[in-house]
Amino acid sequence: MASKDWKAKAKALKKTLKGMTAASDQTGTSAAQVVAKKAKQVSPLAPARFPSLPIIAGVEFSAVEAGIKYQNRKDVMLVRLAAGTAMAGAFTRSSTRSGCVRDCQTKLALKVAPNTGAAIIVNSGNSNAFTGAVGDKAVAAVTGSVAQALDLPAERVFSSSTGVIGEPLPFEKILDKVPALTSALREDAIEMAAHAMMTTDTFPKGATATVQGDGGLIQIAGIAKGSGMIAPDMATMLVYIFTDAKIAARDLQKMLSRNVDQTFNSITVDSDTSTSDTLLIAATGQSAAAAVKGPVAKAFEAALRDVMMNLAHQVIRDGEGATKFVEVRVTGAASDVDAHKVALSIANSPLVKTAIAGQDPNWGRIVAAIGKSGAAADRDKLTIKFGDILVAKNGWRSPGYSEDEGAAYMLQSELVIAVDMGLGRSKRSVWTCDLTNGYIQINADYRS
Repeated sequence: MASKDWKAKAKALKKTLKGMTAASDQTGTSAAQVVAKKAKQVSPLAPARFPSLPIIAGVEFSAVEAGIKYQNRKDVMLVRLAAGTAMAGAFTRSSTRSGCVRDCQTKLALKVAPNTGAAIIVNSGNSNAFTGAVGDKAVAAVTGSVAQALDLPAERVFSSSTGVIGEPLPFEKILDKVPALTSALREDAIEMAAHAMMTTDTFPKGATATVQGDGGLIQIAGIAKGSGMIAPDMATMLVYIFTDAKIAARDLQKMLSRNVDQTFNSITVDSDTSTSDTLLIAATGQSAAAAVKGPVAKAFEAALRDVMMNLAHQVIRDGEGATKFVEVRVTGAASDVDAHKVALSIANSPLVKTAIAGQDPNWGRIVAAIGKSGAAADRDKLTIKFGDILVAKNGWRSPGYSEDEGAAYMLQSELVIAVDMGLGRSKRSVWTCDLTNGYIQINADYRS
């Protein structure tokens, strides 16, 4: 069915449903109206405000309205990176990943001449995924236009697109805005860039850290977008992290690869991995501090990991329709692989997630999720807790457990589900959110 035909039929169906709803419900609120109202509400788990991010020497930002899907809001952002910037990245392993992702992967594998600058251009509203040769043409046109405008090699311009899958990207709208993007670049516009990446997000996401280097401070600042279609398979969103550290690209990549598994690969909103997931880290080398090595390298990596974890958690806090932030903490597993299997099985279980949404301490669903995980498990060695509350032990409900106590705990907005397998020393934490009617409303209406 042609896109226009589908949209026309969708609108007609909505009109019919709205009429039916109005006839049976005096409020007359349609699904689309519910979604629109929800979209205006910031997640109850959101931070109080966007953090104050430091200016990173050698990085400039801009954002404009291109009208790709959204009206009256910025939907394209550009980043210019100074000469000598080192780049590293991680991407979705989806077999249907977008042209942008494949282009970024190819470019990061190329050798780069010293003192070469770089750029990143991102659009929201359309993912340019599963669009074949047309999508590849769009990537080449957009990155080529930015390269020409900023006097950069085309292989040093990286792009990302996020939004609807399977729709050709109206890239001419982006090309028309390249002059405005390049003329508006400034070093203090990172928050504006974070806003421009948002799709179903209810708030922009940012995080920062500072490291004392040899001879000066090293700054790190990162932004992210992500709310739905979030599941571990690196990276589960769009993330851009900037630092003024002096560090070689290969060392930056090693640090990223070491820390991605327990940060961005340990979150899940809905078990769906995106076609467009991208994480890029840029190090401009413009800090007064000496090159990152020795004890400073260890401190820098820890700070980088903190920024990655902070951004990953913010994505869960903005999960579509989320009202609960949940850590699933598995210990005592026979292996690291088994610990991860159990944690993900619980975190992705619709039955567990809906029970959390309903504030129901239905721990039997956790037992079921452990059993279906495929990990080694012994019923009589399992321990389950809600926070510090002992729920079950030795294959049976704890004699001291009170359903009222469990129900009271589930009223909290931040929860810990702890499982000890009693089989070994391996452990793993995964972060997730509840599954509410809000998630269904947003995704039932997403394309229209």
